[in-house]
Amino acid sequence: MPFKTQLLSTILNEVSKGIGSRNQDHAASNQTYNPDQGNSNQRMSGSGYYSPQMNNPGAGYPPPGGGYPGQYGFHPGQQGSYPGQGCHGYPPSGYPPQPGAYPPQQPSYPGQPPQPPYPNQQPHPPYPNQQPQHPYPNQQPYYPPSQASSHQPQYPGQAAAYPQQNQGFDQGYSSAGYPDLSQFQNTPSIPNFNYHASTAGMQGTPTIRPYEPFNANADAETLRKAMKGFGCDKSKIIAVLCARCNAQRQQISIAFKSMYGKDLLKDLKSELTGDFEDLILALMEPPARYDAQQLHKAIAGLGTKESVLIEIMCSRSNAEILQIRSFYRQMYGTELEKDLIGDTSGYFKRLLVSMCAAGRDESMHVDPLKANQDARALYRAGEQRLGTDESCFNAILAAQNYAQLRLVFQEYQKVSKHTIEKAIEAEFSGDIKDGLLAIVACVQNKPAYFAKLLYESMVGLGTRDNDLIRLVVTRSEVDLADVRQQFQQLYKKSLESMIKGDCSGAYKDGLIALVKGN
Repeated sequence: MPFKTQLLSTILNEVSKGIGSRNQDHAASNQTYNPDQGNSNQRMSGSGYYSPQMNNPGAGYPPPGGGYPGQYGFHPGQQGSYPGQGCHGYPPSGYPPQPGAYPPQQPSYPGQPPQPPYPNQQPHPPYPNQQPQHPYPNQQPYYPPSQASSHQPQYPGQAAAYPQQNQGFDQGYSSAGYPDLSQFQNTPSIPNFNYHASTAGMQGTPTIRPYEPFNANADAETLRKAMKGFGCDKSKIIAVLCARCNAQRQQISIAFKSMYGKDLLKDLKSELTGDFEDLILALMEPPARYDAQQLHKAIAGLGTKESVLIEIMCSRSNAEILQIRSFYRQMYGTELEKDLIGDTSGYFKRLLVSMCAAGRDESMHVDPLKANQDARALYRAGEQRLGTDESCFNAILAAQNYAQLRLVFQEYQKVSKHTIEKAIEAEFSGDIKDGLLAIVACVQNKPAYFAKLLYESMVGLGTRDNDLIRLVVTRSEVDLADVRQQFQQLYKKSLESMIKGDCSGAYKDGLIALVKGN
């Protein structure tokens, strides 16, 4: 029995040693499986998924291939990462690091930082027997646009984007027409003062020019003192507003609101009355806006004041008409052309629509041969036939430049032995006659045309004050000095003396201040 007991004890010891040795080998194999894992509880890879070896210990995956950067862990079957990317949960690869499949990305625009790749994006494996895809020659890769960039993305092979376009009103009339209101309504700077370039490049002589030295705050303070307290010092209002150009008046209005928190126009309306109020308020309106108001006033209500339509539509440049149309649309919610069509008729309506289109040639180019042909066409359309072809007169007088029309009128006199004015007087009547004669007068001598209108506004019983105010205000920054000279030559009296005889008080003083100029 002692021998049997000793033999059994020996066998049990040998079995225990064998089991312990196998446990140590198994533990060693687990430690060499992933030397980076120092804690058995760290079983999650960088992507948040369990390492595949947890389900199948000892089963290895092929070395990682090229993928997209930013990947930390993979499902079974996923490609590996870019060089330098740590892979948690895999044994070290025996292969050297593979280069990235794509070159470093460049910014899409100058100064733009490189864009990060899309996270967790997988490359698409090729289909069976499919050849690897290569880009076309000279084809650039597409980079995702930056979300923070305000520019448009540029696509592969696409030319650079168009330059940023200026918005708003057509900028082709930089030196003609009324001033760009945005320049002086929101900024303290004074724009260039070449507001009105007369049609066909003829520049008149204004009486009101930019006042120097100009201080909008000081002028606003003067106006505030003139209207503060009991009564109103009208002489100070005249000294400021009748001696500044329109753009400077807009600056004064802005300064007045900034300094006193009050609207200058409202204060002027509350302090002034009668014709003097109308004069000052007309001076405070931007020129194109004032013309739009005058046109609407002539159209609205019972009847239509055709003389105002003719004066404005037949004497303004293309740029001025375009700005008038824009203000008219803003103020009244309708198109000027639509209202003109609704309140006029016949060939006069056609003439106004032609002028409203602002399509006159405003170059100085002349063609003597064409002038002779047009003169003969006008003669055949009028005096040489029974009745009149009004459309021929409209097509020539509303479209050609002033220099060319002067040549046409000279040729017409050679053909017919009398002036174009006499032909129009004989062939037309009513508003269409007045409209065509207004165009001819502006072509021949625009200051003389306005001198005649000024004289007619004051001659006879009473004074047409609205016409007088409009004519003096609208021409003061264009050619009123020329109009004043023509007035003297035509009527043998000065414009100032006629105003003194027909007007009185501050109203008279304001008009004379504009006529004499600053």
